[in-house]
Amino acid sequence: MSSSRRAEIAANLGAVRERIATACAAGGRDADEVTLVVVTKFFPASDVRLLAELGVTHVGENRHQEAEAKHRECADLRRPGGPDLRWHFVGGLQSNKAAAVAAYADVVHSVDRAKLVARLDAGAHDRSHPIDVLLQVSLDPPDRAGRAGADPADLPALAELVEAAGVLRLRGLMAVAPLDEDPAQAFARLSDVRRDFLVDHPSADWLSAGMSGDLEAAIHAGATHVRVGTAVLGSRPSVQ
Repeated sequence: MSSSRRAEIAANLGAVRERIATACAAGGRDADEVTLVVVTKFFPASDVRLLAELGVTHVGENRHQEAEAKHRECADLRRPGGPDLRWHFVGGLQSNKAAAVAAYADVVHSVDRAKLVARLDAGAHDRSHPIDVLLQVSLDPPDRAGRAGADPADLPALAELVEAAGVLRLRGLMAVAPLDEDPAQAFARLSDVRRDFLVDHPSADWLSAGMSGDLEAAIHAGATHVRVGTAVLGSRPSVQ
């Protein structure tokens, strides 16, 4: 592994952790309340190993095929005595891939329709511990093309399905701020949705929101998990 690459990631990681600490201080929160999930999409398994060496215990992936291969290549990082690495699936989830994702993901952030719940549950039955599930809620207008995420009105029924599943554990909500909107405004709406959701699901208090460009706004709105890729690992490789 390149010492220069390790130094680059270490410096970037330190800067992101400082941003998180500063945002938490500004909002009267403890920095320990926010989990950094480093998204390693398109970056090699060697970077995952460097992240583990630098104390990162949560990594995220967007695409099943890449995630599965990387998880397999880094399987030794899960051995007793090694870093306690947890794998988060943070991308859009195809229903025909859900069972396969359940074989390795510790946390799935993007459950937005009923069909995914049964397939995740079916794929997780050989796991030794439950899969933590977040419901993805859309912050886009209802008529937006390519809209991902459930309508807020659909969350109660979706939550019931997750809670009824045998090996899934409802943890909270996830959202992505629309590209054409001030993230602070989008996350303010998300905060309102979360407040209502917690009335019926008080233990599902995780909120996954915020990426490299808007993590401060997300933390201000109550995010407990931020998904950061570029700010830690640099620009995505040109060959993907």
